[in-house]
Amino acid sequence: MSESTGRDAPRRLHLNVNILHSGFVPSAWRLPDADPRAFIDVGHYVRVAQIAEAGKLDAVFLADHASIADQIEFRPIPAIEPTVLLASIAAATTHIGVIGTASTSYNEPYNIARRFASLDHVSGGRAGWNVVTTADAPSARNFGRDAVPDHAERYARAAEFTDVVKALWTSWDDDAFVGDKASGRFTDPAKIRPIAHRGRYFNVQGPLNLPRSAQGYPVLVQAGGSGDGRDLAGRHAEAVFSASQSFDESFAYRRDLNARAAAYGRTGGVKVLAGLTTIIGATEAEALRRRDELVDLIPLAYSLHRLAGTLGVDASRLNPDAPLPDDLVLPGGGNGNHTFFHATIAHAKQHGYTVRELIRSFAGGGGHRVIVGTPEQIADDIEHWFKGGAADGFNLMPDVLPDGLQDFVDGVVPILQRRGLFRTEYEGTTLREHFGLAVPDGAAPQWRESA
Repeated sequence: MSESTGRDAPRRLHLNVNILHSGFVPSAWRLPDADPRAFIDVGHYVRVAQIAEAGKLDAVFLADHASIADQIEFRPIPAIEPTVLLASIAAATTHIGVIGTASTSYNEPYNIARRFASLDHVSGGRAGWNVVTTADAPSARNFGRDAVPDHAERYARAAEFTDVVKALWTSWDDDAFVGDKASGRFTDPAKIRPIAHRGRYFNVQGPLNLPRSAQGYPVLVQAGGSGDGRDLAGRHAEAVFSASQSFDESFAYRRDLNARAAAYGRTGGVKVLAGLTTIIGATEAEALRRRDELVDLIPLAYSLHRLAGTLGVDASRLNPDAPLPDDLVLPGGGNGNHTFFHATIAHAKQHGYTVRELIRSFAGGGGHRVIVGTPEQIADDIEHWFKGGAADGFNLMPDVLPDGLQDFVDGVVPILQRRGLFRTEYEGTTLREHFGLAVPDGAAPQWRESA
């Protein structure tokens, strides 16, 4: 499946922005021009989305948690439910895609199918669903569980959950809606089908109470890096957010995902959008000063506790001036977050960092790759990864919002456009058109148990 109707059209870069409230760096809310209440201010998110749309980015993305999963005494957290917030963003924009996170662990398929189909209609076909499982204990307790479900169990549920959602989204044929005033025929009932799903986790009759949207149904996005997560992505995802720290790691990850997709009989591959935090300055020295000023505003206790949570150890085990312990194992006996655990350890080993140096290299955040430099340096890095086949694009996480995104749009985007890598105008109005994805047909997928 090509990214354009033209057979020989060039491959085009994709850019999303992850609106992490005040910015990726935990201290972003403390800057003089920042508003500490931005994390619950719809206007803040709308402003960021409008800057992204002016830069012709593909989409905005919202993460989500079903609990207070970070140290709220030190920084803001994702708070407003994503589809509610994205509907407001969609009303204030015209082209940019709106992608939101919803967990398969603590929702039901019909609710999620309806919620995202509604967002797709409200936005005119610009919606995407980021499919996640949930691994933190506070979320489990918020939904009446004493413990987090087993990793394999979470992903088995997620696979069936997504199958059911897709079946609901295709329970209406494209021409099921008639709306003929003269005859009084509103729909063709023969083209609206129950899905009658009976599976291991869900029994859902259907059909959905909404017709298909301008892009068929929302784009399916996923972010898992474990074997189970990659298999879920190969089976369902049309785009994946990754946390690779090196070119070689990302290249191998992208190749593996596309092989898994092919094994499920899918063609065209999966769009890999690597997580990328940018700290931009007019000179490299200026960018480094900006990073250091931001990191120096972060309490070391916060950073140590956050890193310890990623690694699944007590913070007392982390000596700021020593390397990471060499006996680390997956948190919770493999039941924690595989993606950021592996990304963090790989990054620390690659550079030989002490804990303090590791924290600074992540700009006080966790897991995602950070580039500190000029617009030209950042554009060079993006071009290298894109042309070399390590990524199809990037999920941007600017250090500070909205300023860091404005710096990217004003400084980096024009360079990418001059090099012919990135669009100068939107060529369509739906998220699928931005990503170069075909409209899915209306045939309901056949559910089958994962191996």
